[in-house]
Amino acid sequence: MAANICAAATGTDTGGSIRQPAAFCGVTGIKPTYGRCSRYGIMAFASSLDQAGPIAKDVRDCALLLNVMAGYDEKDSTSVKREVPDFTKVLGQGVKGLKVGVPAEYRPEGLDAEVAAYWDKGIEMLKSAGAEIVNISLPHTKYALAAYYIIAPAEASSNLARYDGLRYGLRVPGEHLDNMYANTRSAGFGIEVKRRIMIGTYVLSAGYYDAYYLKAQKVRRLIRDDFVRAFEHCDVILTPTAPTAAFPVGDRSMRENPINMWLNDVFTVSVNLAGLPGLSLPAGLSKAGLPLGLQLIGRPFDEETVFKAASVIETETGFERLK
Repeated sequence: MAANICAAATGTDTGGSIRQPAAFCGVTGIKPTYGRCSRYGIMAFASSLDQAGPIAKDVRDCALLLNVMAGYDEKDSTSVKREVPDFTKVLGQGVKGLKVGVPAEYRPEGLDAEVAAYWDKGIEMLKSAGAEIVNISLPHTKYALAAYYIIAPAEASSNLARYDGLRYGLRVPGEHLDNMYANTRSAGFGIEVKRRIMIGTYVLSAGYYDAYYLKAQKVRRLIRDDFVRAFEHCDVILTPTAPTAAFPVGDRSMRENPINMWLNDVFTVSVNLAGLPGLSLPAGLSKAGLPLGLQLIGRPFDEETVFKAASVIETETGFERLK
């Protein structure tokens, strides 16, 4: 989309893989509520976190694509049988009277000044359009990244076990069966995938399951409960999508220390852990000319409110000038 190669695309979001690329490329992407769109046919990474969604040039195109993608699918056991509204009908309705939550925990010490400035601009845009700004707290956000990088690799280690050279995908011959398994998985998986499979295998192993995986699932519930309480006081939540602009291709610090790359997920993973809808749209450009994104988070199956608020921000930012 950013390069005008296509009008729109579909993607999957496990911890931010629709929203972060959208933010980095100056386009719009939405991760719908878990269960809103069918996952049938998708190569599962983390089944309780993966969700399909659209990426497009603007909010309206995302809404149009979600109209088509959303709906019940009997072939997907996680698909929810729920009526799908026309998401385009709320665009342009405004946000007068809407309560917008601003979480204190998403403004950590050392947050990039440009990201913080565009977040503040987004808050002012919604306030000027008639929304009420409400300060909220999501206290367990600080544990989200750690919980995510236990739960997601654990599910991945199980899901990706099927790619063994027998039933799916690549097969690399070996002298015997075990050798063929090892050769296939060694050649077929990249460094980061192998790393996550090993982490997942470790946290699910005997003696570590309770200490890591079970504890992470308990933290996940606390994160979800934080959002439930927050939505008692607001209708939608506004945050940055990522703590920085896009990092350079082949960045050495990312390659040599994967934790630096994982830290970019800090604002997006909570949404997946709680199964909520989250949309990223362009807020503006950094001094280096790189796009910066804002994220809107809604109640379960309330993508309409998310689109409504996104439409206002898009109009106020003069999104057309960013294309």
